[in-house]
Amino acid sequence: MKRRTFLKNAATVSAISILKPSSVFSYKANSAVQLGLIGCGNRGTAVISSISANTNTNIVAMADIFDDKLQTARPVLNKLNANKKFAEIKSTSIYQGSNAYMKLLENKDVDAVQISSPAYSHPGFLEAAVAAGKHVYCEKPVAPDVTGCKKVLAIGEKLNGKQSVAIGFQIRHASPYVEMVKRVQQGDIGDLITVQLYYFSSGTEIHPFKNVSDDEFRIRNHYHFQALSGGILLDQGIHMIDVCNWALKGHALQAFGKGGSKDGPGVGDTWNNYQVLYQYPDNINVSIHSTQIGPSFGDVCCRFVGTTGIAEAHYSGGVFINGKNPWDSGVARSEAKLTPEQTASGVFLSSLHDADANKEIAFINSIQSGNYLNEIKQGAESTLTAITGRMAAESKKEMTWDEVLASNERLDPKLNLAQFDKK
Repeated sequence: MKRRTFLKNAATVSAISILKPSSVFSYKANSAVQLGLIGCGNRGTAVISSISANTNTNIVAMADIFDDKLQTARPVLNKLNANKKFAEIKSTSIYQGSNAYMKLLENKDVDAVQISSPAYSHPGFLEAAVAAGKHVYCEKPVAPDVTGCKKVLAIGEKLNGKQSVAIGFQIRHASPYVEMVKRVQQGDIGDLITVQLYYFSSGTEIHPFKNVSDDEFRIRNHYHFQALSGGILLDQGIHMIDVCNWALKGHALQAFGKGGSKDGPGVGDTWNNYQVLYQYPDNINVSIHSTQIGPSFGDVCCRFVGTTGIAEAHYSGGVFINGKNPWDSGVARSEAKLTPEQTASGVFLSSLHDADANKEIAFINSIQSGNYLNEIKQGAESTLTAITGRMAAESKKEMTWDEVLASNERLDPKLNLAQFDKK
């Protein structure tokens, strides 16, 4: 993900021509939703490619702080449109620089926006997009810090069912996980005792850009800087935290943790390993182990342990329940190549095989039907749960949910974004 810029202050929003959603979003049967992309790096391009493939959408605008990202993404997005017999993106609807996102939001042809910029920009971009009357698909986390999460929560409280805002937690739409969580919640593993979560990732490379400012280097390598990305618990471990919050219908009450950056890349200030113990309501203890190091990607798993069974879900390795009420999703438990017979019968290696498509279809359908989504609260609570674990580990003391909220933690990226504007 190469993701850019943020709203400098709330006053900037007033520069947008505010439109009433009721007057903007009036769809005829089978008409395409006009989509704009903010943040045109690898992640943004991949997600909008999936949205285009799975939904009735036409990409009409794009914005990024860096021109090379726009030039790389432009032919990809134009080809997506061509595949659906839509026109290329107009040159006048391609925006570059620190205010590119604002210019895109002023484009009256845009119905909905995808925000795939770095995490530090999410609260400001989301605020501006909602103020402009746009529907929003925003990547996770909602913010890298507490003050950003509070800002996003306030935005969610003002939506009033007039716009859709989806947060990029696709696993909640993965069919195997949906069924497993339903079975856990209905008591198929008995009373829940404890939960084990882990996300073992390979390391993230450093892009060695030469002859660039420190700000540009940090933005292009934002995963390695906590004020820009939030760190690995908010970037990767948060996916399992979100599944846990979903299954337990709540968020952590307190946390204690350890971690560090042993054998890290020597660039930035993010940690590459966390081990956090959370306590949830009903005295349910939850552990998470999150790492981002080395050349090999490991396992990603959530395991719910109850009095009569264990429910387990892996990205690749099956989704199933063992115990009194056994169940299997049909996702292969081995990474061995599927036989033709298994493929024909619908067996998958990945438990996320339909997650992206289901998520994207739900978002676009909500716009076309008028049954708008508001995923801000669940997105903010999962982000704040991850922040609670991060703060507990880094402070080396137990942190409660209330203490974290009261901290008003603010991570300042200290960026001079005006330097990226063309003179």
